[in-house]
Amino acid sequence: MNSKFLMIWRPLRVSLLPRRFLLLLALGALCFLSACNETPPAEGPRLLGDETLLETPTIAPLPDLAEPVVQTMTQIREIIARNSLRGFARYADQSDGFASNFAGSSHFEHWSLIRRSGVDPLAEIENLFSEPYATKTVGEQVWYIWPDLAAKSPEDLLPERLNFRDRARLEALIGEAGIAKVRAGGAYPGFRTAIGSDGRWVYFLHETGEKDAFE
Repeated sequence: MNSKFLMIWRPLRVSLLPRRFLLLLALGALCFLSACNETPPAEGPRLLGDETLLETPTIAPLPDLAEPVVQTMTQIREIIARNSLRGFARYADQSDGFASNFAGSSHFEHWSLIRRSGVDPLAEIENLFSEPYATKTVGEQVWYIWPDLAAKSPEDLLPERLNFRDRARLEALIGEAGIAKVRAGGAYPGFRTAIGSDGRWVYFLHETGEKDAFE
């Protein structure tokens, strides 16, 4: 086959290719060029400072509430449902060594004073039972303490020692005035309560005093 014939045959052969095939070749070439020119995604911003404070904390599972503790909570909630402050005080009187204040006032007198100031003790303890609890061994007893933050030492209660979630909870529970007391070295100054593993109601307090040493 002479060279002149080859020059005529080659373009003719290309022109005889199906148009669909040529279109597919063109699209493939475009996709290849697009993939080559694609810019890799930029990395997200890195966290500054102590990144561990932003992480979801790993929380050790708490022991289930002892049955006597559940029974005590149920009895207290029955009193709350009746809205009986006197019944609340009588129930506290039945618990040996129960503490409601550090001024030496009777439980009823103390809680009546709180209620007259605009704060309902019954509502406060109901709110406490909806908070997480902590446990602390005292002698041969295990105390269940609400809220869990109240079981921390003054040093561990400092806001900068807490994760973001607990720091927000602390501020919601005791406010700026309470946080100032913590920074001054005081124990948890808000409402708190404890029930022993034997079901004994140990305390329901909202102030600090010398007896805080037993907490």
